[in-house]
Amino acid sequence: MTLLTQSSTWHALSQHSKSIPHLRDLFANDATRFNKMSLSACGLFLDYSKNRATPQTLELLYSLAKDVKLEAKINAMFAGEIINNTEKRAVLHTALRSVATQQVIADGQDIVPEVQQTLDKMQRFVESVTSGQWKGYTDKPITDVVSIGIGGSFLGPKIVSQALRPYWDKRLTCHFVANVDGTSISEKLKLLNPETTLFIMSSKSFGTQETLTNTLTARAWFLAKGGQQSDVAKHFVAVTSNVDKATQFGIDADNIFPMWDWVGGRYSLWSAIGLPIALLIGMNHFRALLSGAHQMDEHFAHAPLAENMPVIMGLLSVWYSNFFNAQSHVVLTYDHYLRGLPAYFQQLDMESNGKSVTLNGTDVDYSTGPVIWGGEGTNGQHAYHQLLHQGTALIPADFIMPLQSHNPIGEHHAQLASNCFGQTQALMQGRTFEEALAELANSPLSAAEKQLIAKHKVMPGNKPSNTLLMNKLTPETLGALIALYEHRTFVQGAIWDINSFDQWGVELGKNLGNDVLSRIGASEASSTLDASSNGLINLFRQGKL
Repeated sequence: MTLLTQSSTWHALSQHSKSIPHLRDLFANDATRFNKMSLSACGLFLDYSKNRATPQTLELLYSLAKDVKLEAKINAMFAGEIINNTEKRAVLHTALRSVATQQVIADGQDIVPEVQQTLDKMQRFVESVTSGQWKGYTDKPITDVVSIGIGGSFLGPKIVSQALRPYWDKRLTCHFVANVDGTSISEKLKLLNPETTLFIMSSKSFGTQETLTNTLTARAWFLAKGGQQSDVAKHFVAVTSNVDKATQFGIDADNIFPMWDWVGGRYSLWSAIGLPIALLIGMNHFRALLSGAHQMDEHFAHAPLAENMPVIMGLLSVWYSNFFNAQSHVVLTYDHYLRGLPAYFQQLDMESNGKSVTLNGTDVDYSTGPVIWGGEGTNGQHAYHQLLHQGTALIPADFIMPLQSHNPIGEHHAQLASNCFGQTQALMQGRTFEEALAELANSPLSAAEKQLIAKHKVMPGNKPSNTLLMNKLTPETLGALIALYEHRTFVQGAIWDINSFDQWGVELGKNLGNDVLSRIGASEASSTLDASSNGLINLFRQGKL
């Protein structure tokens, strides 16, 4: 057994989990529950009162946090200590949104000046493109930007840009390419004019297979459409650590933006990886995005555990994962602009905490990393919400909604809010057999039929949820929201004693994929792998069944 599961607090939580009253009863017995179990921070409001938790639950969870020295681990991250122990790296994405007067030390150096210099370089670049000063090879201004990346280099910029559509510079259109499937980039290129298109290639090594392949295809298209190799510098920029490879490709050294080892891909949108965001919304709004995240960093670093929004959300996730066998967690966004957030949080959480050994290599004997999924309301209410309400699995839910819409039309937003709040209420209280039967009292059905239908209409309720509100979706509130989930993910990993900042499972798939690619291109049929892999490779080489 691990030290975590042997602790007295863990055993106390396990026993306590068996005696939590139904949420209906918790609300019926405490009219002040909402006020006691809600808080505001950084422009966000969290209602966590619809959780299977009592004051004793929360005290035990805070004790668990103290047992694992959560506050010391938070301080270690912000101080630049090597908390990514398998790769011997600091974890300092928070430094990307620090203020210029702060000092953040990594490898003995203050990294804030370099971060600020990069932001200033981004500003000059953004202003050059959006003003029309930056010209393509036929002296035309840029109208389209293509962001080529994979993982966090793709998903972060795409989702944030999508979320901040109301702030877009109408002079530019941005396209995102990640999938190595040739169809993905082919369909994008059909929409573009090479004379007015700018490509941003994001790869730390300038060698990530999918990203490099798509970038080479983009360059071949550019050259085939009339551009010359000497024109590449006017249409391609890079975010990379490998300056030599980028310049060999044809990118001007002045148009290469840095990436740092102390920033993981899924935490990188705050860096020059966010160039597509900055181009679309402008640097003032991009800096507001950083400011919102910085405010959440300060809150996370300094607020007491019982008043700390990421800590509370992280501890509640541990509560359900480890003491109620919750295998997944659903994120439901009641705002069309936020429809991509569940996918972003999915990568953030599952790539970080999908681990099975502790920091010292001991096999865990508890669940880590629930499956994160979700979608936008109200669409899901006519689909998978059925499972939430009447399925046998416990699936905690987060509901996210701005109080004000960017597009106020009639009663649309009031209806959206009523659905959001109504769903959390329905999940909490459910419907008893007696209530269902009473609803059928005036039905022409026979008594036996009423009994049967009533059974089918029963919903157990007692399904936990958080509700996150903001006044309006702005760059600042979005920055705070994303940072909230980053820190929530950190809290879970800190409790579970796992490394939330490496991703060896991702690396294995990459390496084996490269090996398979070499076998597909070999002159002889594959015969040295397992029978399934050999068979699939050989079928692909044949090109038909």
